[in-house]
Amino acid sequence: MLEGEKLGRAIEEARKIKGINKAELARQFGVSSQSVQGWVKTGRIKKSTLLELIAYFGKDVSPEHWGLTKAPLGYPTSGSKSQTNIGEERGPYDLNLREGPPIRGKVPLISTVQAGKWMEVIDNFQPGDAEEWRETTANVGPNAFALRVVGDSMTSLAGVSIPHGSIVIVDPDAAYCNGSIVVAKLMDVQEATLKKLVVDGPNKYLKPLNPAYSPIPINGNCQIVGVAKKVEYDL
Repeated sequence: MLEGEKLGRAIEEARKIKGINKAELARQFGVSSQSVQGWVKTGRIKKSTLLELIAYFGKDVSPEHWGLTKAPLGYPTSGSKSQTNIGEERGPYDLNLREGPPIRGKVPLISTVQAGKWMEVIDNFQPGDAEEWRETTANVGPNAFALRVVGDSMTSLAGVSIPHGSIVIVDPDAAYCNGSIVVAKLMDVQEATLKKLVVDGPNKYLKPLNPAYSPIPINGNCQIVGVAKKVEYDL
């Protein structure tokens, strides 16, 4: 394993190979840009964080890049046993499990008030401004964030349901269309809300998934903050 300045240079080269800037790398790991700069300059980094970093760069950077003779645990390699489907040898049982998707990064869990003004604060957002940073498998952009759902307006007995207490991963850079689940901010309220966008000819609505709640007509009084890409919740 490389150490010191050599490791710092390896981190910087890996970042360039993957095509991300230092601010984005910091956001992925829930640290400050100064911390990333420290990794690059001195090569000083916790072993656990370094292993996460190596796994993050994954297929873009070979194990040899880090001075390793073999891939560390969790490193994505083709043809390895770790990529074999769980339950491939079924025997007498129907084992309905498969390996999960890879962790793609970390996103900040923020308040609905922060979400309501996300476009204004995103460039100045710091790791300490979030309730926590959550790992996610969602394929989202570098400006993504997470929100905790409160209430039952998005709970449905059929089809898609987003229950109270669940976490939604939101991508403000994703395109939205009729039927998208969006985070929106009405101009006369401070907080953002999660609803289904419905476009019916010239009319647009924010529609709850729970039929007990009424759709909200929008006509220029609404800003779409982002598109919900994934729902996560504890059982």
